[in-house]
Amino acid sequence: KMPNSFGIRARTRDLFKKDFRKKGLPNLTTYLKVYKVGDIVDIKADAAIQKGMPHKFYHGKTGIVYNVTKRALGVVVNKTIGNRVLKKRINLRVEHVKHSTCRDDFLNRVKRNDIAGKEAKEKGVRVPLKRVPPQPREARFVSSKGNTPSRIYPIPYELL
Repeated sequence: KMPNSFGIRARTRDLFKKDFRKKGLPNLTTYLKVYKVGDIVDIKADAAIQKGMPHKFYHGKTGIVYNVTKRALGVVVNKTIGNRVLKKRINLRVEHVKHSTCRDDFLNRVKRNDIAGKEAKEKGVRVPLKRVPPQPREARFVSSKGNTPSRIYPIPYELL
């Protein structure tokens, strides 16, 4: 019987696994992306590149870039330890990060609101720019003309 292993990559067989037909080295576009200080990035470890790989805890986490070097990024990630949240600074190679899309909806909504607000100001009309939760559906009547109601009965159980 073998003892339990607690190495740095223990229990990562499925965590770092690549998708079907996506195995091998990363594309060149991975290296051509531009990262700037303050960018929000998602951390996703690429198992094909072992250098500059994050610890398994940070896989799937989102952080903010605080340092940019030739091949790597410094990322600030929040880590909950006990009852407190620490800001951890980790260094990762660019293969293990990608731009986060978490703010895209917000930024698109800001642009739409600016355009709608300017148009409303020109017309002199008030337009609600806040998000509205989904409202109940409107009431409607169902006509039985040419659509006679039918009764549905359960099928009796039969032994074979």
